[in-house]
Order: sequence, then structure tokens, then C-alpha cells
Amino acid sequence: MSENILEVKDLKVSFRTYAGEVQAVRGVSFHLKKGEVLAIVGESGCGKSVTAQTIMRLIPSPPSVIKGGSIRFDGRTEITQCSNKQMEKIRGSEMGMIFQDPMTSLNPTMTIGKQITEGLMKHQKINSADANKRAIEILKMVGISNPEGRIHQYPHEFSGGMRQRVMIAIALACSPKLLIADEPTTALDVTIQAQIIDLMKSLSEKTEASIIVITHDLGVVAEMAQRVIVMYAGKVVEQGTVDELFYNPQHPYTWGLLKSVPRLDQDTDSDLVPIPGTPPDLFAPPKGCAFAARCPYAMKACLEIDPEHTVLTDTHSAACWLLHPDAPKVERPQEVGGGSR
Repeated sequence: MSENILEVKDLKVSFRTYAGEVQAVRGVSFHLKKGEVLAIVGESGCGKSVTAQTIMRLIPSPPSVIKGGSIRFDGRTEITQCSNKQMEKIRGSEMGMIFQDPMTSLNPTMTIGKQITEGLMKHQKINSADANKRAIEILKMVGISNPEGRIHQYPHEFSGGMRQRVMIAIALACSPKLLIADEPTTALDVTIQAQIIDLMKSLSEKTEASIIVITHDLGVVAEMAQRVIVMYAGKVVEQGTVDELFYNPQHPYTWGLLKSVPRLDQDTDSDLVPIPGTPPDLFAPPKGCAFAARCPYAMKACLEIDPEHTVLTDTHSAACWLLHPDAPKVERPQEVGGGSR
């Protein structure tokens, strides 16, 4: 029996538009262990959310097309081959998703209780009274006070943080094996963000659910995740444990992400350093390394040949020509690694 709940291999996803084909995900591979919290990070448009929504099969086809690859769930189900009817049985019961905007993700015309019990009654075949009891239990578990009264209220009667808790409650209602959280702390103030992170960490420990966190917030990564995948232009450019990514990053793009984050030991007069340039056009991705045009260390090989992943440890790898034995030695920026977490 595999210890992995999810195995994604060489996943390719494109969108067909009037202007041409957008290659949103270009050969992504990773795995997720049972009970593990994995973070996927990168700039907007790098393919994080498309990867997650493809795992859940939530993106309409057309315009999306799975061009190749495999998504194996729980060692038995090939998600790319599932029919819509099969996915309806899996979504909500074995896989749950927390979307980034709870106000638009919740139905404003339905009570909170109805939105939780709907999935319970469909997937667990229980009656209305038992579903209501379970809804009250799950609202209590996610920290909503007076759940007996709250289940009769509508989304507009909840604050942003409370709505996000409701989204987590809906996702967890049927005790899924896999939970995907897409930017779970976006648009929440710092105090509420910390509460949501603590809640998700404790729920992961209690329910033993595996979690994928999609984020661009490296603070969320440091708090929640055990392993991290760094994506750029539809590809994985580096992956490793949280400590490896924060203390020993090996890809210049990861260096750029870490340099752009404020640090407590940083001089208050110093400026944050953004990554110069813009991501490549995925209508026509470059033939070499996608980051080469923005990379201060780019060589001729970077512009012509896409680098393979170099395995650094059992858990750490990066796709960069600087890791080739014949490449010139480059010193990592002093402000990156060795305590930036």
C-alpha cells in the first residue's frame, strides 16, 4: 500500500482561446504523503491554482484540456480518466477544497446550515436531523460560537474570518482524505490570518487529512507546511522540506522570492528587493529556462535548453543550470537562507 495519498506525474494543462493555446501547466510532478501538509508557492499566473483545480477536476473543458500526465489519488483512482459522475462522488466526500474568496464561494441565498448539510446528505446518505447535528458539531470544531443558532443564518451575517471558517467546515464535513486550500488567508487581516492558520494546523492533526496549501505568502508556508513546491511559468523549479527551502534554497527564483519578503533582522531603512521583469508569455513559452530572462545569473545554456531537476537530497531538488558540475560557482545572496525563515 502506497504511503502517498496523491501522485501527480508530468501533468500538462492548456487553455484553448481565440488568441491561441495557453500552456498553463507544463509537466508538473509531485507527491503528497498521507497526513502531510504541502505548500505550492509562486507568483500569480504560475499555475498553482490551475494545478489544484485540475486535481479536483473543477476547470470546465473546454476551454481547458488535460494534454498529458497522471493524477493518481489514494493509490487507486486515476483522476484524469474519471467521468463527471465519478468525480461528483469523490469531490466533497474524499476531496475537499477551500476557495480563496468565501463571499463569492458561499451561496448568498442559502443558510450556512443548508450549505453544510447538502454535502452530508448527498455523500453520507443521512437524514436531515443527523446532518444538522453533524453541521453543528463541525461549526463548533472550526471555532464558531453558538452554532445551533448560526446554522440558520446567511453568509452576509458573518464576518470575513467567520465565512472562511464556514468554508473550512463545508470542506471538512464529510471527513475528506485530501483538503486543498487555495489562498486560504487572502483578504483577511493579520490577526484573522493567524487564527485560520492555527485552525487548519490543528484540524490537520486531529483529522489526519492531507493538505495542499496554495499561496504566495511565505509566512503561511513557514507556519503550516512540511514540504514546499516552488512553481514558475507552469513548472516546478524547486521542491524540498520547509527548512531546505528557507535555509538552503538553490534556485535563483526561490532566492528572489525570499529576498522580496521583509525580515525582522533587516535594517528598517533598507528596501525590499522585487524580482525584476515579468513572467514569460505562456502562449509561446521560451525553449530554455523560463526564468532566464529575469535571472541575473543566466548563461547561454539557460536560454537554449530547459534544465532537468538536480537531486540535492532525498527530499530536495531544483531545476537550474547553476547546479551543473561544469557551471561557474555562484554565491547565494547573503540575505537569503541561513535564518530567513
